Amino acid sequence: MFCLCCERSQMRSKVLAVLLVVLFLFLGVVNIPALTLFVQKKLYPTPYTEYVEKYSQQYELDPLLVYSFIRTESSFKPDARSNVDARGLMQITEMTFDWIKPRVEADESVVFEDLYNAEICIQFGSYYLSRCLSRYQNDIATAAAAYHSGWGTVDRLLTNEAYSKDGKTLDVFPYTQMNHYVAKISKTYEKYQEIYRPEGES
Repeated sequence: MFCLCCERSQMRSKVLAVLLVVLFLFLGVVNIPALTLFVQKKLYPTPYTEYVEKYSQQYELDPLLVYSFIRTESSFKPDARSNVDARGLMQITEMTFDWIKPRVEADESVVFEDLYNAEICIQFGSYYLSRCLSRYQNDIATAAAAYHSGWGTVDRLLTNEAYSKDGKTLDVFPYTQMNHYVAKISKTYEKYQEIYRPEGES
């Protein structure tokens, strides 16, 4: 569900952050660690805190992992829409929406279009992510592959010893887009933990 427009948006954010660093240095800001943290938080923000915290707790997820998926999927744009019509902050397709809806006991009036609503999309996406993790031994990389490419694709790969030694989690991600997506989720999650959960903090 990763899209090129999200990549461009993240690149623009990085350029802006670099410009801010240059500006602050020009103005004589000397607290480099504080400046670095400020820039990092601009690049890896934590908006929609109320909803992320609520549904992370409900579905037993690390909020920082949810932020990692939202950043990767939509760059925090609630009106994001992919070329396969995945929608909202967590880029959910209509087929996945229809599968999730009865399982989260959503109001009958909730429709696919409502994924542009931040709370609804975060609820649905968090639930689906939790199911991916549960299905694949809480292995984040394999769960990310499933979130991106679907359970059927991952299940087929798990039967191939070239991609999985144990038949439960993937060691190799053979498709270019899948591999790129998994790497991006992993790197983003590492950054969120580095910024918001410094070493020694739980």
